[in-house]
Amino acid sequence: MSLLKRLLNWQVLLGAGLLSLSALGYFLHYLIFHDARHIFIYLLGDISFVFIEVLLVTLIIHQLLSYRERKTMLRKLNMVIGVFYSEAGIALLRFFAAADARSGEISRRLILKPDWSRAQFEALSRDLKTYDSRIDSSSVDLTELRQLLVSRRAFLLGLLGNPNLLEHDSFSNLLWAVFHLTEELSAREKHSGLPDKDYEHLSGDMKRAYSRLLSEWLDYMRHLKADYPYLFSLAVRMNPFDPSASVLIK
Repeated sequence: MSLLKRLLNWQVLLGAGLLSLSALGYFLHYLIFHDARHIFIYLLGDISFVFIEVLLVTLIIHQLLSYRERKTMLRKLNMVIGVFYSEAGIALLRFFAAADARSGEISRRLILKPDWSRAQFEALSRDLKTYDSRIDSSSVDLTELRQLLVSRRAFLLGLLGNPNLLEHDSFSNLLWAVFHLTEELSAREKHSGLPDKDYEHLSGDMKRAYSRLLSEWLDYMRHLKADYPYLFSLAVRMNPFDPSASVLIK
């Protein structure tokens, strides 16, 4: 509290000093030129321009700088998202798709092409938001899923500690969904022969993570298409939803 008082006192003294210097300047001007009218004309003009200056600096220039800074941060964050899909996301998409009874319907639409337009990405993004997957956790090897997630736990924790993720709520929610599923599976001693209610609960956790994985993957692919076409070309050739995908260029 004493530090705050010292800071406030310092600011008050600085303000008083600056006002005193300004008053002294105007007083000297009057002593030399004896023209109070001239002083008040420029004083009012300067005060009037302050509002325009606030508009230019605060509302326009500041917004432009903030927009550039945010765009740069999001571009760096997309690099982090790319690493996530390389390290864990793609494998999880394949696993969840195998547990989704409706995966055939959506997989055909997720086979992206190099010439896709922005409108095609937006249309598919809208469809993914309403896509109701049919995840059945009892139809897959949950031990294998647990091993996959546990092997990436340190990596996921590192991502959660990234302060830049505060600018990307949807990706943060994805990481929390995946991390929660990791904890659910790690807390169980066995992963087969579970009660139906438990399978149903795990299916819900998998569905939550799968839904977020799909949406973020499509957004990331759209980013690559717009800013890094050479990376998009590779991503298309490694598409986890395309059974004929091959990294080789044929």
